[in-house]
Amino acid sequence: MKSRQDNLSGSSSAGSDLSVFFLTGIPGLEAMHFWISIPFCSVFAVALLGNCTILYVIKTEPSLHKPMYYFLAMLAVIDLVVSATTMPKSLSIFWFNSREISFTACLVQMFFIHSFLCMETAVLLAMAFDRYVAICNPLRYATILTNSVIAKIGLLALTRAVLLVVPVPFFLSRLPFCQSHIISHCFCEHMAVVKLACADTRFNNIYGIVATLIIVGLDLMFITLSYSKILRSVLRVASKEEQLKAFSTCVSHLCAILIFYTPVVLSSIIHRFGHQVAPHIHILMANFYLLFPPMMNPIVYGVKTKQIRIRVHLLFQGKRF
Repeated sequence: MKSRQDNLSGSSSAGSDLSVFFLTGIPGLEAMHFWISIPFCSVFAVALLGNCTILYVIKTEPSLHKPMYYFLAMLAVIDLVVSATTMPKSLSIFWFNSREISFTACLVQMFFIHSFLCMETAVLLAMAFDRYVAICNPLRYATILTNSVIAKIGLLALTRAVLLVVPVPFFLSRLPFCQSHIISHCFCEHMAVVKLACADTRFNNIYGIVATLIIVGLDLMFITLSYSKILRSVLRVASKEEQLKAFSTCVSHLCAILIFYTPVVLSSIIHRFGHQVAPHIHILMANFYLLFPPMMNPIVYGVKTKQIRIRVHLLFQGKRF
C-alpha cells in the first residue's frame, strides 16, 4: 500500500498532466476500507430503495398528487442524485482500489454534489412554505400552491443552484496544479481540491464560504420565519386536539430539516475549528452528511406520514392500492 501511494505521489508531483487525479479514500484507514465499505454500501442500498419506493408510491397513487408530496418527490430525486454521484466511486476505491479520476470528472462530480445540496435546502424551504400555507391559509391552499407555482418553485431552486455553483468548478479549473494530484478524500470535495493548487486560492475560499452562508443562512432564516408564523397561528387555536393535529403535519418536515442541517453544521464546525481532529474524522463526517439524509428522509416520511405508510405497506404485501 505504501509503495502504491509513493508511486502515485511521485508520478503526480513530477508530471504536469492535469487529466488525472487520485482519490485516497479515507487516509489513515486504508487497511479498513473493506470493512468501512459494508456500512457505506448498506446505507447506499437503503437510500436507493427508500427514495425509489417514495417516488413510485407518489407516482402511482392519485391521492398523493398534492403539493406536499410533489415537494417530497423532488427531495427524493435530489437524494438519489447526491447518493449516485458520490457512492459508486467511493465503493470502487474501497473494493477495487480504483483511485484514478479525470480532472473533468472531478469537476463534474463537485458540481453535482454542491448544486444538488443547494437544491435540497431550497426544497426544504419550499416544504416549510407549504406547511405555512396549509396551516395559516388553509382556504387558499389550492389556489396558492397550484401545479404551475410548484413547477416554478422547482425551476427557481434549480436556477439558483446552477448560478451559485457553476463558478466553483469554473474558477477551480483555472488554477494551476503543479505539485501533488492526490486528493485526500473519497470524492472531489471543493476544499480538498483547492488545497492542491499552487496559487493564491483566497478567492475560491471566500466564494465558497459566502455562497454557503447565502444559501444556508437565507434558507434557514425563511424556514424559521415560516415556523414562527405557524407556531403563532396554531397557538391561537383553542382546542388542544386541533393544535396537536396541526403540529403533527409538520413533524416529518421538521425531522427532515434536522437530518439535513445537523450534519452540515457539525461538519462545518469540525472543518473550521477542529484543527486537532484527525483527517479521517473530517472525511467520515463529510460522507455522513451526504449519505445520512438520503437514507433517513424516506424512512421518516414513510413512518410519520400515514398516507405513504399505508401505501408502502400495501406495496410490499403485493396488493393493489
